[in-house]
Amino acid sequence: MDIRIAGTVNDSIVDGPGYRYTVFTQGCPHHCPGCHNPQSHDFEAGRAVDIKVILRQIRENPMLDGITLSGGEPFCQPEACRALAEAARAMRLTVWCYTGYTYDALLAEGDPARLALLDAVDVLVDGPFIQSQKSLELKFCGSRNQRLIDMKQTRAQGSMVLWHPPTWDVE
Repeated sequence: MDIRIAGTVNDSIVDGPGYRYTVFTQGCPHHCPGCHNPQSHDFEAGRAVDIKVILRQIRENPMLDGITLSGGEPFCQPEACRALAEAARAMRLTVWCYTGYTYDALLAEGDPARLALLDAVDVLVDGPFIQSQKSLELKFCGSRNQRLIDMKQTRAQGSMVLWHPPTWDVE
């Protein structure tokens, strides 16, 4: 199965916690002013890559804590992104996904492929980037409207639960 990508980063420390492999999908309908990755908007640009190639690169790096699906818009390629997410989770890696859609809109839409991708994600960073709400103080998102949703806890509780970084009590 192919996925159209703008590129990848093998060693990100800004796209979620830990050491991450980030896939920047190609194609985005949101066109947020101030987007950090505007070259990923054009659906015809980028390149098609077999997800097996990406999974091989992920397996070759034993230091990874997880993968991040970013964009572009991963929910415009839900089947390929779901396959990547499920394979990463099978490798005991966490899966973060950035989307310009809100969690509520994805649920309301009810698209089976997009819902399957949601089920394969550990943390969803939702909402469009809004330039007037930009903050460099935020961790793992760019504007104050965006939420970091703990999808495991959300599924378990049946209502949205925000993700918080773990804390360790060292004595």
